[in-house]
Amino acid sequence: MSSDSKTGLQLRSLIRKSGELEISLAEVAIPEPSADEVVVRVEASPINPSDLGLLVGAADMSTAKASGTKDAPVITAHVPEAAMKAMAGRLDESMPVGNEGAGVVVKTGSSDSAKALMGRTVAMIGGAMYAQYRCLKVSECLPLPAGITPAEGASCFVNPLTALGMVETMRREGHKALVHTAAASNLGQMLNKICLKDGIGLVNIVRSPEQANILRKIGAKHVVDSTTPAFMEDLTSALVETGATLAFDAIGGGKLAGQILTCMEIAVNKTAKVYSRYGSSVHKQVYIYGSLDPRPVELNRAFGMAWGVGGWLLFPFLQKIAPAEGAKLRQRVVDELKTTFASHYTQVVSLQEALQLSNIAVYGKRATGEKYLINPNKGG
Repeated sequence: MSSDSKTGLQLRSLIRKSGELEISLAEVAIPEPSADEVVVRVEASPINPSDLGLLVGAADMSTAKASGTKDAPVITAHVPEAAMKAMAGRLDESMPVGNEGAGVVVKTGSSDSAKALMGRTVAMIGGAMYAQYRCLKVSECLPLPAGITPAEGASCFVNPLTALGMVETMRREGHKALVHTAAASNLGQMLNKICLKDGIGLVNIVRSPEQANILRKIGAKHVVDSTTPAFMEDLTSALVETGATLAFDAIGGGKLAGQILTCMEIAVNKTAKVYSRYGSSVHKQVYIYGSLDPRPVELNRAFGMAWGVGGWLLFPFLQKIAPAEGAKLRQRVVDELKTTFASHYTQVVSLQEALQLSNIAVYGKRATGEKYLINPNKGG
């Protein structure tokens, strides 16, 4: 496709009131950029867990079926009746997918700030990135330094700013160290590099010896495996050593959040000077920011009264902090794009290949070490 193209392909997700998910490609018009907008040829967009939430919704992907043609594939799957209530806000609405990406500016509006981006490689945030072309505001673009490819800049926003946001939240709320679950993920590895560089204590919770090895190879100091019999003891020891009283939990459901709070309470009480039947007065906080386990959160209440469990998301956090503070975080990402914030992908797929059942089966597992990148302008 040339920069003069009037239309381009866009991946869309639809959940019908009948209880069927449909993922397909649509030919959509490319808008003319207004004064402060640019058109970007999208060349890289990651499949993050947050993207999967919109892409497949609550569908049971074990029921997925493929139809259509090679160039225009269609995936359908059944959405369980019990999950339909949670999908009410999007029923019968075809929705574009993809939170972030990167590409080359091929057309600009009339403003000086827009014209300055012509031909530049930029990272982007703003949704609908699983598309060949994207028209968006200059403020939604992050110009990348010379020599940075779209693939290297595609994950500039969600994972890097989430990791930096966790550390900034820790500082703002008066904690001195962190706990992170599903810690061998791409995001978890970034968080480790930040904490090692900034001298911050970090306790990593993983779910296999292989994930533990990934982190130890990049220098992680405290790694505990939640599948081992000694998990609670190992976690408590790491909390005593780091003094961590704040956790970010990507798992969500099950007992893990309660186990973390329990171990925090035990760790705090090991140095307590006075006994209180209400537990320690040190506030212990778990923020749930993912839902790898969709079950309810189970809390055993073995951690006193000074505790909290809440939700945490990147974009509400960025809205809370001053624009200048957000700009500092983004600049750090750009400065350390090939080191701290480097992303690694196991597969680069086209829009059509992203809708192959074999690929969906892999990236749909959200497994550590299986991160996919979509290049909407890749052939295939």
